Amino acid sequence: MRIVVKVGSSSLSSADGGLNLSRLHMLVDALADVRDRGDEVVLVSSGAIATGLSPLGLPARPRDLATQQAAASVGQGLLVARYTERFARHDLVVGQVLLTVDDVVRRTQYRNAYRTLARLLDLGVVPVVNENDTVATGEIRFGDNDRLAALVAHLVHADRLVLLSDVDGLYDGNPMLPGTSLIPDVHGDADLEGLDLAKPSASKVGTGGMVTKVEAARIATGAGIPVLLTSAAQVREALEGQPVGTTFHPTGRRRPTRLLWLAHATTGKGTLVLDPGAVRALVERRASLLPAGVVGVEGIFESGDPVDLAAEDGTVVARGLVNYDASELPRMIGRSTHDLAAELGAEYERELVHRDDLVVL
Repeated sequence: MRIVVKVGSSSLSSADGGLNLSRLHMLVDALADVRDRGDEVVLVSSGAIATGLSPLGLPARPRDLATQQAAASVGQGLLVARYTERFARHDLVVGQVLLTVDDVVRRTQYRNAYRTLARLLDLGVVPVVNENDTVATGEIRFGDNDRLAALVAHLVHADRLVLLSDVDGLYDGNPMLPGTSLIPDVHGDADLEGLDLAKPSASKVGTGGMVTKVEAARIATGAGIPVLLTSAAQVREALEGQPVGTTFHPTGRRRPTRLLWLAHATTGKGTLVLDPGAVRALVERRASLLPAGVVGVEGIFESGDPVDLAAEDGTVVARGLVNYDASELPRMIGRSTHDLAAELGAEYERELVHRDDLVVL
C-alpha cells in the first residue's frame, strides 16, 4: 500500500511558534512503523515558515510575502534536518521534494515530478514534500498543503491519503462547543450540506482550516482515493486502521494526472470567450478548441499557459493549455485552421487548445 500523509504547521509547532520536536518524533516513529510493515509513505509536511520564525526572532507568521519566503528559506533546511535525523534512527533515508505550481502544470514538469517521486519510493526513500515557499509567488501557488497533498496522492497513485490536523475530525458544529458531534463518514457533498466550514485555522502559524481540508478531500475522493482526516495526536491509530477521525469515501474514478493538476492546481492566466457551438463541442463532445469557435480574448499569456474557456455570459466551462501567445490570437479568432494555414503558414493549422490538454470544469 502507498500512503500519503500530510501534517500541518499547527501540528508541528510549539506554543512559541517554534518546532515541537516531541510531536515531530511521534509522527516520524509512526511513519517508520508503516514502512516496517512493508507499505510506502510520502510525507507532505508544512512547517517551513513556522520553523523559521524563532531563528529570525519573529513572534508570529509574517503577512508579507518577502518575509514569509525568508522564514521558509531559513526554516526548510532546519525542518528537513530534523526529519532526516529522526528517520535515520529507523535506518530510513529522507528525500526533500519542493514543488511549485509551475513545476507540475506543464507536461514535461509534471512527468518529471512523477518520475522523481516514483524513483525515490523505489529506492526505499521517504519523500518529504512541501510547496517551494521560497520562490512561489502570491499569484502562482498551491495556496495550502492540504490541496498539494491531494494532488500528490493522485500523482504517486496513492491508495490512501491521511490529513493530520489540530482537530480530530470533521464536526457538525464548532468542536469547542458542547452538543457537537464528530462525523465519522462522508460519502459525498450531500453529507456536508448545512455545515459551516468557512472557519480559518485557529493556529497563528497555519494557513488552512477545515474548508481547505474538505476541498482536499473532494479532490482526492473525486479521483478514487479515500481520505482520513484526524488529529496528529492520533497518527498511530490512523495508520493502523483504527476507527478514528472522519473518513471521506471515494466518489469518482482516477483521471489522467495532468488533468487533475490542471483543474485544481492552476488558475487561468487569461480567458478565451467561446460561441455557443464551441461550448457545446467542448462540454458535450470533449472536442479540441479551434480558432473558429472563439469570439474574444482576455488577459496576457504565453503558449503553454493555462487559460479559462468561458461562455459569452462569463461562465467558465473548461480550462486548458493554450498553444499560442495572447498577442497572436486577435488575428486568428473566428477563422478556420485551413484559412490560417494558407495565410500564415502550416504551423497555424492546429488547435488553440488540444482536447488532451483540456479539462471540463
